Amino acid sequence: MSEDVNATVTAPTGDAAWPRRKVPAGWRLVVLVGSLSVFGSLCIDMYLPAFPGISRDLHADASQVQLTLTSCLTGIALGQLLIGPIGDRLGRRPPLIAGLGAFVVSSVACAFASNIYALATFRFIEGLGGAAGIVISRSIVRDLHAGVALVRFFSTLMLMTGLGPILAPQIGSWTLAFTSWRGIFGVLAALGLILLVTAWWRVPETLAPVHRHSGSAGSTLRTMLAICRDRAFVGYTLACGLGQAGTFAYIAGSPFVLQRVYGLSPATYGMVFAVNAGGLIAGAQVNGRLAVRRGPSALLTTGLLTMVAAGAVLVTVVTSGALGLVGVIASMAVFMFGFGFVTPSAMGLGLHRYPQSAGAAAAVFGTVQYLAAAGIAPLAGIAGTADALPMALLMLTLPVAALGARLLTAGTGVVAVPP
Repeated sequence: MSEDVNATVTAPTGDAAWPRRKVPAGWRLVVLVGSLSVFGSLCIDMYLPAFPGISRDLHADASQVQLTLTSCLTGIALGQLLIGPIGDRLGRRPPLIAGLGAFVVSSVACAFASNIYALATFRFIEGLGGAAGIVISRSIVRDLHAGVALVRFFSTLMLMTGLGPILAPQIGSWTLAFTSWRGIFGVLAALGLILLVTAWWRVPETLAPVHRHSGSAGSTLRTMLAICRDRAFVGYTLACGLGQAGTFAYIAGSPFVLQRVYGLSPATYGMVFAVNAGGLIAGAQVNGRLAVRRGPSALLTTGLLTMVAAGAVLVTVVTSGALGLVGVIASMAVFMFGFGFVTPSAMGLGLHRYPQSAGAAAAVFGTVQYLAAAGIAPLAGIAGTADALPMALLMLTLPVAALGARLLTAGTGVVAVPP
């Protein structure tokens, strides 16, 4: 399949009167779609400052607490695999509304969990519901954009989605100042309800009936299998998934490393997490500005190399003790800056290849992302909570593996985007 990503913005064709409801333009579209795609950060980051408290109250060790993160990530991954193709068949709105409703109900259940295993179960359901916001928002973007415009929109979208990692731990820390970790899930339920109402009121249907898949479940499965046999798509997906797994090693390990190893308070940890998330946003915006001149393919490689370099520095700092906490935080910030290049470029390159199966392609892409992260999250605490080295090693080796996956795209017809 050709991969000329120098295409311009496109809209669904074949039904001139579609969509029935006006699609918001400019920043209004960014805010609308971004509010849906932020579910990953809300599910994952808001309760991170409460990890020690959950461990204490539910009599669970670090790996068991991190299992609740793994179960949520697994739910997000499998939910996308289910909801993405449904969105291609029924349109974007029905599965989105149903998923948001499930998110609200399961968040309330998490607040009343009596043990770590019940919490992990409800977190899995919460992830299933939250997956609707992630995969449907990406499908909506692909319905409306193509080529470099698609990459640039994903980069701009990081301004919105990047607020999740910045604000979520802060909201969690502020909530802990007034209540326990259970109150965090109450806040999550309230935010989910707000997004549910917003989606019902403001999100248009962007997939015209003429473009919806009317085949059987078997044909949907064949479409997804064909996507999985596309070497270039698999390369972009694995490069992004392994890169994101590196960030989740940081997400799962940093609450214990920064609070127990380096002695930060929950509030200070939230501030440090926000600074590092700012690196992610900065990287995405630089990526968006360079997309036309350098091309998303080159920028993807640049981002992965930056992550490898930052991971190597972090391992050196942790093992030698040089630069101390400052060196650790700086390495993490550069690591996240590099990842800011990876997601928009890889996602734009991958989804550009499947304009008529955006939901299925987004589902496969997102499933690999979150399954990779789910498998890595417990490993960051496998050596206990008093050693930063496991987290640092994962943050080095996973981007190296992502670079290896990047080689899968060699010779697949990638063309440079001219200035």
